[in-house]
Amino acid sequence: MTQSAPAPITYADSGVDTQAGDKAVELMKEAVARTHGPEVLGGVGAFAGLFDASALKDYRRPLLASSTDGVGTKIVIARQLDVHDTIGQDLVAMVVDDIVVCGAKPLVMTDYIACGRVEPQRIADIVRGIALGCEMAGTALVGGETAEHPGVMEPEDYDVAGAAIGVVEADALLGSERVRSGDVVVAMASSGLHSNGYSLVRRVVAHAGWSLDDHLDDLGRTVGEELLEPTRIYAQLCVGLAESTPGLRAFSHVTGGGLAANVARVIPQGLAATVARDAWDLPAVFGLVQAAGSVPWNDLESTLNMGVGMVAIVAPDEADALMRASATAGVEAWALGEIVEDDARPVGPDTVRGAKGVDGGAVLLSGSYRA
Repeated sequence: MTQSAPAPITYADSGVDTQAGDKAVELMKEAVARTHGPEVLGGVGAFAGLFDASALKDYRRPLLASSTDGVGTKIVIARQLDVHDTIGQDLVAMVVDDIVVCGAKPLVMTDYIACGRVEPQRIADIVRGIALGCEMAGTALVGGETAEHPGVMEPEDYDVAGAAIGVVEADALLGSERVRSGDVVVAMASSGLHSNGYSLVRRVVAHAGWSLDDHLDDLGRTVGEELLEPTRIYAQLCVGLAESTPGLRAFSHVTGGGLAANVARVIPQGLAATVARDAWDLPAVFGLVQAAGSVPWNDLESTLNMGVGMVAIVAPDEADALMRASATAGVEAWALGEIVEDDARPVGPDTVRGAKGVDGGAVLLSGSYRA
């Protein structure tokens, strides 16, 4: 008896749909192209993104700055709500706002999306959000990759990551070396939770029994709308401040680890930054998370940004002008404290010293939050 030949196994049978990937690219091409200035050569679909770096010849000593990051478990909220066009802005913010901390102008960005199954519209929504974020940051989106991982990820799962490169003149480099006693510590408001601490936030939401569709009066909108609020992108504001403020010493991007730990990264040994917790009204979402989960305040402030997404350290005679410029750009700013001599007090709930491997100065917190 003759046996029939086994049915052929195709790539699609294995769970990878290359045609769906091609469709996703078609849906996103226009949004990506809007981030391209004359410096970008070629178009979407090339093996490598090309950026004309001839402008760097005008620099005396150009330093390249690079950063890479993702958005963490905030993606879970996007999936639950089936809203995917804001996660891209979160990604851009988490990457480019690390670059501008040293005074660098972000030039180019690339993205990577891993998913269990390519759903063209969803992938296009994510990339359109990345492209919008790049437009807001003044950064060219020059490349990306979408990888389908059947058997490794569930069909609806995805994760995003990105990387960017910027440039800064060597003698304009910002950082702890510039910080002096008497400088003013300035807070720049966040747009909400940003993209950190969502494992804690999601645990509190579940504990409180909130649905993402629940409208909370304190928030003035639904839980889901609050949790998906895109991360503020400070890139163009910070680049402008770096160019216009000779007395600007350093920036600190407040991400994982919270306010004090990130500020401590840009304080030199022998100095400390004071932070008055009662210098601003705590945005409602932070107080709600704390109360609903009985989260200890020191745990909350070492996880979330507490309403401060970026911190600037500036000479005292230029602090007011910097705060006015930030407000004019639509970002509320206020004085948090000042730079003082480090009194070597031991680390505790009100004293943070060193972070992320940086053996630097300290942050001294005082007062209580106005929740």
